[in-house]
Amino acid sequence: MPNPIPLSLYVHIPWCIKKCPYCDFNSHEKNRSFDEANYVKALLQDLENEYRYSQQRPFSSIFFGGGTPSLFSAESIQQIIERAQQLSGFKNIEVTLEANPGTFEQEKFDAFKAAGVNRLSIGIQSFNPQHLKILGRIHDREQALGAIATAHNAGFENINLDLMFGLPQQSVQQAVDDLATACTFNVPHISHYQLTIEANTYFHKHTPVLPENDLIWEMQSRCQDVLNDNRYRQYEISAYARDDKPCAHNLNYWTFGDYIGIGAGAHGKLTETAAGNGVKIIRRWKHRQPQQYIRHALANDAASGEQVLARQDIVFEFLLNALRLKAGVDLNTFEQHTGLQRDTLEQAVRKIDADLLLVDNDRIITTEHGFLFLNDVLESLV
Repeated sequence: MPNPIPLSLYVHIPWCIKKCPYCDFNSHEKNRSFDEANYVKALLQDLENEYRYSQQRPFSSIFFGGGTPSLFSAESIQQIIERAQQLSGFKNIEVTLEANPGTFEQEKFDAFKAAGVNRLSIGIQSFNPQHLKILGRIHDREQALGAIATAHNAGFENINLDLMFGLPQQSVQQAVDDLATACTFNVPHISHYQLTIEANTYFHKHTPVLPENDLIWEMQSRCQDVLNDNRYRQYEISAYARDDKPCAHNLNYWTFGDYIGIGAGAHGKLTETAAGNGVKIIRRWKHRQPQQYIRHALANDAASGEQVLARQDIVFEFLLNALRLKAGVDLNTFEQHTGLQRDTLEQAVRKIDADLLLVDNDRIITTEHGFLFLNDVLESLV
């Protein structure tokens, strides 16, 4: 029986022009380690090896993340898309490329569109010059506005804009102004998330003064009003979509679908199904340093670790992802994507108050109150 769980492909491109002080992703400033040609060879070899474990499923989405994937040439991106298509035979899927203002050139983005990219995720973060400088971004307001225009001119219709709030020295009105500016472009998707201080970042070592919690709460509330007024529907903690255009790739993560991760430090999750024997869920991750990754991938040894998930980990990870969705997740999806019976899930959440979380015959979903205090819900699962 074919594996019914959707399968996505994540491609990690780890280089940036400059490392941002808040970023805890596996990213590296573009220097002598930047080796596009050999990195693409390593990615293609990694893809060949990983796809052997996929049970021959077609990819349901592809996401090029980073880092700054738009530093790579359209030819390199096209090679990866074409090989993924040859292997899996997908048709008409969402192919997202992350891009940062400051790397936008019209000819290059025309070529990305021709290469098969049909969705852009643009890392704006703010339109305010002061806040862009504090965040260590390489672009200014005009480059941010120009990047969106360039994307439209290249024929991209499915565009996401990334914006942050709760920035150092940011007022409520400035946060609202950022979002109001983004809404004028009529893109189908906006990601709007709070700046948090992560370990192993410059901001963690040299922590800036952030707005007080009451001010953050007001920012979030006022910004959500702006999004609602502009017909953006919140479907996930930090994701808002118009016209039923959520991010298909991220939805697959949040509903505990499978994904292959290729590239330096990339993670993947694959479910092995066997008739009568249930399922086995395996997580794999790759060597983090780009040159180390290239060397190991070309030697057919890209993975640096692997873990088979225990039953309790499966339930916890499912909930960690699924409860991010405002509409919750169908319990049939839980059974299909975990191989477990729904009563396993019901037992795991039994101690959570009904004013925070509901489980009925069809869905598991947070209440409005539970969605606002999702961290409290998740902490009670540990």
